[in-house]
Amino acid sequence: MSASARLAELGLTLPSVVPPVAAYVPAVQTGRLVYTSGQLPMVNGELPSIGKVGGQVTAEQAKALARACALNALAAVDALVGIDNVVRVVKVVGFVASTPDFTGQPGVINGASELLGEVFGEAGRHARSAVGVAVLPLDAPVEVELIVEVSTEAAGS
Repeated sequence: MSASARLAELGLTLPSVVPPVAAYVPAVQTGRLVYTSGQLPMVNGELPSIGKVGGQVTAEQAKALARACALNALAAVDALVGIDNVVRVVKVVGFVASTPDFTGQPGVINGASELLGEVFGEAGRHARSAVGVAVLPLDAPVEVELIVEVSTEAAGS
């Protein structure tokens, strides 16, 4: 089943690509790899929550926000090469703005990882980093970036 069909089956639609807030592009391709810029959990142009995980934002809320980040990253991939051209999710890097005593960053980023597994199945299993940071742009609690491999057709080979 294609990624777009799995998204539909899950009742999900890819959002519009979030416009960059600085001097960068949402995604770039080199060869068969697509790298996304860090994606914030924007929903309809707004951050649904701001602040630190372990403070103003619970771990469960942050996990849902990481899922939104992954959807935004997939939208950036889709706009560049088409979501159905993804053959493998290679790597996920997740940043969690958290209080000094919060150590659940991996559980938060599971929101992104689990979504990718739902959409791509075995091809959605990936290497990953989950990093706690002091602050993220716009005081977002979570940011996620992806590296995906695309088909040779999408790579222009």
